[in-house]
Amino acid sequence: MDKPHRIWVIALSFLAAFMLTAMPLPDWALPWRPAWIAMVLVYWCMALPERVGVITGWVIGLILDVMHGSILGQHAFGLAFVAYMVLQYHQRLRVFRLLQQSLVIGSIVFVYLLTMLWIYNLLGSVSYSFSYLFGAVTTGILWPWVYVVLRDVRRRARVA
Repeated sequence: MDKPHRIWVIALSFLAAFMLTAMPLPDWALPWRPAWIAMVLVYWCMALPERVGVITGWVIGLILDVMHGSILGQHAFGLAFVAYMVLQYHQRLRVFRLLQQSLVIGSIVFVYLLTMLWIYNLLGSVSYSFSYLFGAVTTGILWPWVYVVLRDVRRRARVA
């Protein structure tokens, strides 16, 4: 018998990531905001590469563009790139220890944030400093906990 798809679990995890992204932070903590949506996208691309991929990253990125009021397609491009990179190496990433995964995921998110910083500053919509890239550090630090929580949710819900 086929396992149920339970796509609602994936959708709820992205909804939680959007809520964490929209959560207000004090000014001193803004540069350190983790890339919650990118972390959730990375997890689902690693866990279910046949169901969550570049198109999912693109759609989630468009929603994030609308949420931030940024140029339409900016985050879509970045998250599609993140999904592409993870899909290329998902089998290797799965066998890495969590510390190694943290370093790789932090590096991928660093490139994503650097691209967003470049686009923001190039087009002049918003001007950010290089402290915007600190989010890659917190993303790498928080990755093991996000991974363990989402893995537990996936196993309990039997998402296939």
